[in-house]
Amino acid sequence: MTDITTRHFKLPARDGFALAAQSIAPETPKAAVLISSGTGFPKELYARLAAYGAERGYACLLYDYRGIAGSAPETMRGFKADLMDWARQDFPAALDAAAALAPGKPVLTLGHSVGGHLLGFADNALQADAHAFITVGTGYHGAHEPAWRPKARMFWWFYGPLMLALHNHIPAGGLWSGTALPRDVFLQWRQWSQRPGYFSEFFDQLGAHHFDQIKAPIRSWSFTDDQLCSQRSADDLLHIYSAAETEHFRLAPSDVGAKTVDHHGAFSRQASGFWPLPFDWFDEVLPASRESIRTDYSITG
Repeated sequence: MTDITTRHFKLPARDGFALAAQSIAPETPKAAVLISSGTGFPKELYARLAAYGAERGYACLLYDYRGIAGSAPETMRGFKADLMDWARQDFPAALDAAAALAPGKPVLTLGHSVGGHLLGFADNALQADAHAFITVGTGYHGAHEPAWRPKARMFWWFYGPLMLALHNHIPAGGLWSGTALPRDVFLQWRQWSQRPGYFSEFFDQLGAHHFDQIKAPIRSWSFTDDQLCSQRSADDLLHIYSAAETEHFRLAPSDVGAKTVDHHGAFSRQASGFWPLPFDWFDEVLPASRESIRTDYSITG
């Protein structure tokens, strides 16, 4: 048996904000994996997958974005955080911390939902050698499966505004199944969701991004019972990473031995048949990822 060590710690974001983080790593890892959560999902959701990855020889890092779960303040009222804070402050710091778990070894990312969006805004994105996306798609409401669209409109234009008026954030519970969500995260996400081009239509406002410079391969998985991340939604997101070689596999729950998977069930025990897939792929790409360790991770633009 490989000796696996689990450590909980505070990870400083680029601006010094303290993020709750957890590493699950073998004694001698062959590579590092940064696991980035979906919107409103705590890092603990991904702990079983990370433990499986550690058994396969991968040092895995989990973290909570600012305002989420272990990285939330005592009160959310008045707390300022948006998706660009997650992308430019939290994600890059976590990627550096993941790399430090396996010095001199390849660095990989595994993103769930919004966790696959943040990569393109990170100034250190080129240090990663491959990217696994799990139910990662645009949030454009018109790309959801038809049955989901009324729920999306209800959330964006009735329930969400009501919660902001009452609490100044989106609390956990009710129509929102995630952890409490900062006000500005909701507002920015809603703005993006109304455009077919999603956040790419806002690139001029958002500033520097690197979606067209990332060349490391991306493999994406989604599920037929996920009404939020449809086939179109996942494909549209991959198109934004225009320089990368991308693949998308649309699976039925039965393909991984599960009755249901939906948007976040891939990380549950019932869908453990899925867990080998990203790590099998990582095993495939590792030999080709680095003939020698790259030292120039600069990004232009």
